[in-house]
Amino acid sequence: MANQGLRLSVGASAGQRTLAMVTGVLVAAVGAAFVLGPVLAGGLIRRLTGPGDGFASYEEARDLPPGMLPPALRESGGGSGRGLFLGLCGLPFVLLGVYLVLRVLRTAAWLDGSRVHLRGALRSRSVDLATARVDPESYRGTEGGPPAIVVHDRVSGQRATIPLRGMGLPVLPPSELRALADAFVAGGPEVAPDARAVAAHLRRLAGT
Repeated sequence: MANQGLRLSVGASAGQRTLAMVTGVLVAAVGAAFVLGPVLAGGLIRRLTGPGDGFASYEEARDLPPGMLPPALRESGGGSGRGLFLGLCGLPFVLLGVYLVLRVLRTAAWLDGSRVHLRGALRSRSVDLATARVDPESYRGTEGGPPAIVVHDRVSGQRATIPLRGMGLPVLPPSELRALADAFVAGGPEVAPDARAVAAHLRRLAGT
């Protein structure tokens, strides 16, 4: 089968991958500090105060009027609420950091005959380019941004975006562009006009 297992040079370069991974780990670590900080701080305070205090908790002083409680116990409810809020604020940073790392490690694309497989941070998609419906606006007028082609699988209805930017390059290598062009016209005479147009566009990018 033509183009079987041809890996496309999509995604970030080696330097960009390293930078993204370091950034993701740092962002996740900051978020984890916010999440775990209140818990660790509460445990540290309990160890420092020890069991020798007159009232270790509000439960032991619940029969006293609020005005007679020590200041630490009067403010304990508000403090725990603020700590919980700070912990919840850290969760988005943890998720963002994990997403950045997964995106760098998992992002890939490859051709298997006329079928393109796209793997992102959280999910994968597969579209048969020989029968896919092409969005003609996705590859026209792309000079102002990264080139890409949007296709829709006619069977599953999945929408997929095929990036045409190479690792550290403005566009994929010519051999990969030609392989994509061949996949779009693999259906023979019944190929839709949009598929022929995008194949011609890819060959122009490849310089052939």
